Amino acid sequence: MLDFVVAGLSANSVPYIEGLDLQRAVHRAVVAGERPDAVILLEHPSVYTAGKRTAPDERPTDGTPVIDVDRGGKITWHGPGQLVGYPILRLAEPIDVVGYVRRLEGILIDVLAGLGVAGRRVEGRSGVWVGPPGLENKIAAIGIRVADGVTMHGFALNCSNSLDPYERIVACGIRDAGVTTITRELGREVTPEQLVAPISQRFLAEAEAAVAA
Repeated sequence: MLDFVVAGLSANSVPYIEGLDLQRAVHRAVVAGERPDAVILLEHPSVYTAGKRTAPDERPTDGTPVIDVDRGGKITWHGPGQLVGYPILRLAEPIDVVGYVRRLEGILIDVLAGLGVAGRRVEGRSGVWVGPPGLENKIAAIGIRVADGVTMHGFALNCSNSLDPYERIVACGIRDAGVTTITRELGREVTPEQLVAPISQRFLAEAEAAVAA
């Protein structure tokens, strides 16, 4: 069984710390066996978050506040127009963290394909990318944590957000690639609300396939 929690979108976006508290509460309940796995979907007001490997020179130089978090990866931005997903899932033993990241990438690549966006992986880099080799732009970032066999944090999919906030940081620590959005790639607005159903359906299909196996 898999629950979906749409915690807040658009005008009801969820402040990052509130979203983190929700994640932790759901994570505790899943670890304790008190509730099934869940996927939390939401938008955040504009915020920078830094994973454990973020270097000082990758942070904003203008004094913009940054929230340090316990996920993997480096610094990124969350904000209006970006769909953030926090899958709280119990992983099968033996735990394969890299394999789980590849699963998340695959789900997002499939959802993008359904919209007509050719997302793909880039060797040696997490997340989902678009564009030809050497000219890739990142369209979805992934940063996770696994504690007590259950995942936290997750993905951020650029739907209709501004790209201006990325100019103040070295997004994900990558200096030789850019960022993009679904809206930019398709030339028409695609909002986070429009992605909730296809992403939920793809997670369900993945969960059902895992049970069948």
